[in-house]
Amino acid sequence: MKYTLVFSICTMPAFADAPLVEAVQVTGARFDVTVTHPDTGWDHYADGWEVLDAQGNRLGLRALAHPHETEQPFTRSLSGVQVPAGATRVFVRTRCSVDGWSDALFEVTLPQ
Repeated sequence: MKYTLVFSICTMPAFADAPLVEAVQVTGARFDVTVTHPDTGWDHYADGWEVLDAQGNRLGLRALAHPHETEQPFTRSLSGVQVPAGATRVFVRTRCSVDGWSDALFEVTLPQ
């Protein structure tokens, strides 16, 4: 009797920790966002964040063009964010090059 061995390898996405917003400073239309993420280099890094209004509409996007594996946490700025008049809060959401957009929203109370 002849036996054939079959090996099956299941691959699952390697979900690491999502980029985490540590702090947000708002000055007029400028957002300074501090992010931490276990960047490992070009193969896996925090590659952006966005500012959303309370309805989930994008008010601004900051693309991060390179990994920050030796600079954690790191702060990057985005100017020209047009927050609707009367808004009292917005949200910041992060993205990583492997896992995409995070489900977590960081709530920012806007200065009045």
